[in-house]
Amino acid sequence: MNKSDLVSAVAEKTGQKKTQVTPVVDAIFDAITNALAEGDKVQLIGFGTFEVRERAERNAINPRTKEPITIPATKVPVFKAGSALKDAAKDEK
Repeated sequence: MNKSDLVSAVAEKTGQKKTQVTPVVDAIFDAITNALAEGDKVQLIGFGTFEVRERAERNAINPRTKEPITIPATKVPVFKAGSALKDAAKDEK
């Protein structure tokens, strides 16, 4: 499912036009993105939690030259599924 499929599904479920649903979906994505950029956690009970975690600096090997390199520390967005989402995914077989 991509963004346009999501918009279509929400429009069908709510009885709204796609042109009305698209700004709402965009606003939800923007709100989540802005919260993560500010260092906040977005917790949607039953669905999951979005947060930013610090990934530590680590050593690796350049596969082309076989030389050791250092990968710097960075921040990465993380999603942890809630129990209701996990259960729904298990039931869909």
